[in-house]
Amino acid sequence: MRYWEDFEVGETERYGAYAVTEAEIIEFAKAYDPLPFHTDPQAAKDSPYGALTAPGLLTCSIFMRLLVDHVLLDAASMGSPGVDQVRWLKPVYAGDTLSVRQQTLSTRVLESRPEMGLVKNRFEVLNQHDEVVCDIASNGLFARRDATGAPA
Repeated sequence: MRYWEDFEVGETERYGAYAVTEAEIIEFAKAYDPLPFHTDPQAAKDSPYGALTAPGLLTCSIFMRLLVDHVLLDAASMGSPGVDQVRWLKPVYAGDTLSVRQQTLSTRVLESRPEMGLVKNRFEVLNQHDEVVCDIASNGLFARRDATGAPA
């Protein structure tokens, strides 16, 4: 189990390998972002992207799945107070394989809730060419090892 104390400022880790399919791009886009360059492979050929692209929020959803599977399921996660920034830097295409590079930027104990701490992270979602397709700055809340709030 990973607690707040286990996150070290400056540490970087990389994880995940998620293959994006045309079918999931179209299914997600039809439900939530039905623009032609997300839903119609033929129309997408005439778009500025030249092919079907994943909606940005699908990329974020894939990122979240990788984060949960590789970090949060084995951590004392207490949720998140929010995301500071999301930037989509390159299109994600069907057939791309996405992974995540995570860097811990800062940590601090919450004055109002000393039994937990805040971890600020930068997440880069990368494609199979190691190109950053999405950049996310986010905050996570994690239980401290000593849940009474006493210093660990």
